[in-house]
Amino acid sequence: MQTDLCPCCSNQAYQACCAPIHQNPANASHPEQLMRARYSAHPKGLVDFIVATYHSECGAESFRVDIATMTQHQWQSLEVFDSEVLQQGELGFVTFKAHFIADGEPQCLYERSRFVKETIDGQRQWRYIDGVFPGHVKAGRNDPCPCGSGRKFKKCCG
Repeated sequence: MQTDLCPCCSNQAYQACCAPIHQNPANASHPEQLMRARYSAHPKGLVDFIVATYHSECGAESFRVDIATMTQHQWQSLEVFDSEVLQQGELGFVTFKAHFIADGEPQCLYERSRFVKETIDGQRQWRYIDGVFPGHVKAGRNDPCPCGSGRKFKKCCG
């Protein structure tokens, strides 16, 4: 029997890695777990999960169509370089590169993501709030994408 490896490149079975977090985001006990689950939600087409795991301040529902478009790219691999938790377990950062193909062109999203805990249904849970691009200024949704595609950030890596 062949094991379905998790798309997050953890070399673990999907059912033991990101699937439990896809079923309930509260299962992510570390921001890296949530980030990996958010990455693997892209090739799995789990738009609702991606939207739900943004921090409430982000207003992710308003850019659901852009998120759905991102899930249609060919997601290739994920490299995690660093992850840390600060401020008594309320703030976390994950630095990674996500490789994908969009419109036939290889792309790389290189980001230091910021995660914060938010109370959801009475439970403290990790949520993605924003990210910065190492060596670049923070990109707004309407800024040019730092990956160099020439598209707006929201239509590309956002």
